[in-house]
Order: sequence, then C-alpha cells, then structure tokens
Amino acid sequence: MAQPPPDVEGDDCLPAYRHLFCPDLLRDKVAFITGGGSGIGFRIAEIFMRHGCHTVIASRSLPRVLMAARKLAGATGRRCLPLCMDVRAPPAVMAAVDQALKEFGRIDILINCAAGNFLCPAGALSFNAFKTVMDIDTSGTFNVSRVLYEKFFRDHGGVIVNITATLGNRGQALQVHAGSAKAAVDAMTRHLAVEWGPQNIRVNSLAPGPISGTEGLRRLGGPQASLSTKVTVSPLQRLGNKTEIAHSVLFLASPLASYVTGAVLVADGGAWLTFPNDVKGLADFASFSSKL
Repeated sequence: MAQPPPDVEGDDCLPAYRHLFCPDLLRDKVAFITGGGSGIGFRIAEIFMRHGCHTVIASRSLPRVLMAARKLAGATGRRCLPLCMDVRAPPAVMAAVDQALKEFGRIDILINCAAGNFLCPAGALSFNAFKTVMDIDTSGTFNVSRVLYEKFFRDHGGVIVNITATLGNRGQALQVHAGSAKAAVDAMTRHLAVEWGPQNIRVNSLAPGPISGTEGLRRLGGPQASLSTKVTVSPLQRLGNKTEIAHSVLFLASPLASYVTGAVLVADGGAWLTFPNDVKGLADFASFSSKL
C-alpha cells in the first residue's frame, strides 16, 4: 500500500521535506483562504506557500490567524497576511478583500474553507442551528466568491476551490444541515463555472473524507472504537491526512488543472462508497450544539 505524505498533528508546519515541493508551481501567486487559521485551511495555506504562493488567511478569530501567519511565514519564507473576517457579513468580506488587494495588488486563487458543523438528528435540530450552518457554508461561500469576482476576478481571471463534503450523496445520518449546505455549494460550483468561465475563472469543489488530526474528525467521527471499525471497511483502510487534502486542492488551484472546471473532486480514499451509515451508532454521539 502506498504511504501517505508526511503530516503533523495540530496546527503546526511540516518539516521541510523539500523533495515534495516545487517552489515555482505557484510562484508569486496570491491565495485568499477562508478558515485558513487552523485545520485543513492551515495546511492548504502552508502547502501553497511551499509552492511559491503568498497567502491571505481569514477567520473570525484574529488571535488564531495571527499565530498561524507567524508559523506559516517562518516555515516557508513567503508572506502571509492574517485578517479577521466573518464570511456571513458582506461588508466585512469587502473590507478584507480591499485590505488584501492593498497589500498584494492581486488575488489569483480563492479557497472557500470556512465551515461549521456538528452532529444532530434532524428532528432535534433548531431552526437557528440549521440557518447558522447554511449561512456560514453556503452564503459565506457565495459572499466571498461574489466580492472577489467584482473586485478582481472579473477583469483578471482567477481560480476558486470550494471545500465541500460527500454527506449529501448518501443522506448521512445526523448531517442534514451540513449535507444540505455542502450540496448547495457543489451546485454553486457548477453554476459559477458556467457563468464565469468566459472571464477565465475556473471553479471546482474538493470534498474531503475523514481526515486525521482535525477538529472535524473529533466532532463528527463518533466513538474511537466505532471509527476504527469503519476505517477498515473503506477501500484504502485508513484515514486521510491534511497534507493529502492540501495536495488535492493544490492540483485544482494550479496550472496542472487548467482545463478543469465545474468538477467535484472527492478525496476520501473511497470512504463514501463503503462507510456504513450507522444511524443508531451515530445517534449515540449526537451533539448538544443543536441549540445554536
């Protein structure tokens, strides 16, 4: 079995495995990454920077992105601008994009990675909890994409990669809120690819599976024993890691995918094909977050 690329736990940078990186692939490009202060978004920022890109990482938590930006710049030698931004608020998005353009003069790539999720049965899910996830995942993706289109992409072209999920493909139990939100984003990906393609804007989705060392896995993976059993029945029989997801996003954002648009790339080791939809087991792990 092929070994996965190296990764580290938490939000720390990788050792300098230089043979894995091509510093000219994204040389002097600028990527705007929502949710870039932690988890998968952090690793995407790092991998992009190790391939020559400068980054803007945006999050509602300014202390988080400040710390992340210091780590990223120190490890890669590339510039990283940390910004406090709520994707649900278009005026805040406009201000953040203006600040990024003032700092770098351009934005070439947008990664929509900001998301909210928890486990909850549909019958116990509050109206506000459902709306909150839709606002962050779906409306937030549109808000940032729309602002960047107006302020830069329409006249200069660009690449958008939306981080989604396979939850809606099979009606995953306890995930009606996130599954609906991510399915809407995948539809948005196709709509925007059609409408914005003539402006040389490529739009794709990347749907990760269960990824080790992430807050999402801790919240959504269920009891460790149950998760270990499910992993063994997936085709690759292991969890993915953040570096593998970042490499998949790198492909979609880079010139290597110059003829790819309107696509959903699933990077889950085949898990969505075989993972059991264990309603009873998942229900035992239902989150108290349903009262958001």
